[in-house]
Amino acid sequence: MLNSFTIGNVAKQSNLPVKTVRYYADLGLLSPHLSRDNNGYRLFSPAVFQRLNFIRRSQSLGLTLKEIKQILVVYDQQQIPCSVAKQLLTDKLEEIESKINELKMLKDELNGILSSWQEIKNFENVKDNICPNIANINH
Repeated sequence: MLNSFTIGNVAKQSNLPVKTVRYYADLGLLSPHLSRDNNGYRLFSPAVFQRLNFIRRSQSLGLTLKEIKQILVVYDQQQIPCSVAKQLLTDKLEEIESKINELKMLKDELNGILSSWQEIKNFENVKDNICPNIANINH
């Protein structure tokens, strides 16, 4: 491969550990830009840097490597992957909204526990109940 980069070069130029680049390659995320030399060493085309940037950005938006691979598979078939990406981001937004609601409910529960908190001064009061403030709360 002309103008190819070793895994160490790719890692250094992309500020990623070699282990991460190897992992991405093993998952098939870098496959169109990966070949092997006569000694079996991985060689990457210059386009791998664009791909690594896309992976990094997609992860920062909360996408998993499995989800990112779904986008890249479509792209590697020389099709526009934006509708797949949009659906994955829409799904991610729904997950976040659900998690926010769960966290709000947990926050309310914690505030309720703390607002009625009673200090326990005698170990006899906790012998049968490790911490009554937590154990006696009905949910």
